Amino acid sequence: MAKQNDVEVISVPNLLQAKVGGPISQGDLHMIEKAEEALKDLRADFGGWLEEEVQKLEAAAAEVKTKGLKGDEGENLFVRAHDLRGVGTTYEFPIITRLASSLTKMIDLPEKRQKAPMPLALAHVGAIRAALSQNIRDENDPVAAELAKELESQSLAFAQPWED
Repeated sequence: MAKQNDVEVISVPNLLQAKVGGPISQGDLHMIEKAEEALKDLRADFGGWLEEEVQKLEAAAAEVKTKGLKGDEGENLFVRAHDLRGVGTTYEFPIITRLASSLTKMIDLPEKRQKAPMPLALAHVGAIRAALSQNIRDENDPVAAELAKELESQSLAFAQPWED
């Protein structure tokens, strides 16, 4: 015999309308189209901006290589990786977002940086540089996908005790 369950339907309010000050009009849609066009115009600059961010990451990695992850150098590497995590996908390189995210999870806390394996952190930096240099944008490249998976696995294995 089938068991009968009570079902409750919840209507969610349209919060977007409240945030934009009321219903969206045709004029508002025109503004969205203009913003999308402006973003298209900026796409030509994405590569240069991403290159600058990767260079900052590499400079931070060079400091870590000589002084270690424990002090301000480790914090700076985290900040640079965090920045890349935020812009990689925007600049049309989701693989860089994925790699930078893995690195940030491993070194996001001073306690983690005290014990983080420097070679693993530097391997993330090298993978990010390789992705940009080789114009590898996403997981469609099987080598990039496998490398990202392995770095994530090792990073997670290190960071796991802090997550529990």
